[in-house]
Amino acid sequence: MKLIVSLFVLFFATSAYCEDINITADKKVEWHQKTQKMVAIGNAVASKGGMSIKSNTLTGYYQGGNKQTKGKIKQVIANGNVKMHTPRADAFGDNLDYNLETDTAILIGNPAQIKTDKETISAQKNITYYPSEQKAVAIGNVSATDKQGNQIFSDKMVAYFKKDKSAEDSMSLDKVNIFGNIKIITPDAEVTADKGSYLPSSGLVKLFNNVIINQQGNILKGDKAETNLNTGISKLIAKDKQSKVMGVFKEKKQ
Repeated sequence: MKLIVSLFVLFFATSAYCEDINITADKKVEWHQKTQKMVAIGNAVASKGGMSIKSNTLTGYYQGGNKQTKGKIKQVIANGNVKMHTPRADAFGDNLDYNLETDTAILIGNPAQIKTDKETISAQKNITYYPSEQKAVAIGNVSATDKQGNQIFSDKMVAYFKKDKSAEDSMSLDKVNIFGNIKIITPDAEVTADKGSYLPSSGLVKLFNNVIINQQGNILKGDKAETNLNTGISKLIAKDKQSKVMGVFKEKKQ
């Protein structure tokens, strides 16, 4: 399950200039030269290549420029029915605040949601991307689901990206750390824990503290576990020589 939250990378990876972004709206587009901002109202759309942001209202704040040019954008705020589209993913929320000065892109919704053709990630509070750190954070009843029926739930997920060697200027998911009330549901088992990590390259989820594996009524308890989302196999591991794993196995009826 590749928890994709990289559309922020895809949309904002290059420098943002007003002359590079097409802005349209059903009602009006205003240029406020004194306050250095542009406001698009009514089904507003900001597009660049195959990528776009749609919302009820779009406001772009910029710096520099002159009477002929509007300078470099430093912040973009989208309010109401936000829809972001890239060739690889789509995002949905109530508000988006992308601030180049603070190096953050915050998607807020009930829930904030990102979808690809393979998976969906949702967060009740927000999903924030930090471009220079190549990191994304989803907070608040976070859930991630893939087409194989695997689901991961937690209070918080932190995803780290790395440059993709197969494509120039492309990013791929490197690791996801998971915190609080973790529940993993696969077609074969349900696993709960306090914290964990996910490695997309191997499909391996490592879980720690208060781990419980329920596999078709068979219960295993311990301090550490590994779940392979590719094979559906879960295993419990003793953290040291003094620790033990515990199990309750359900007898099958003849």
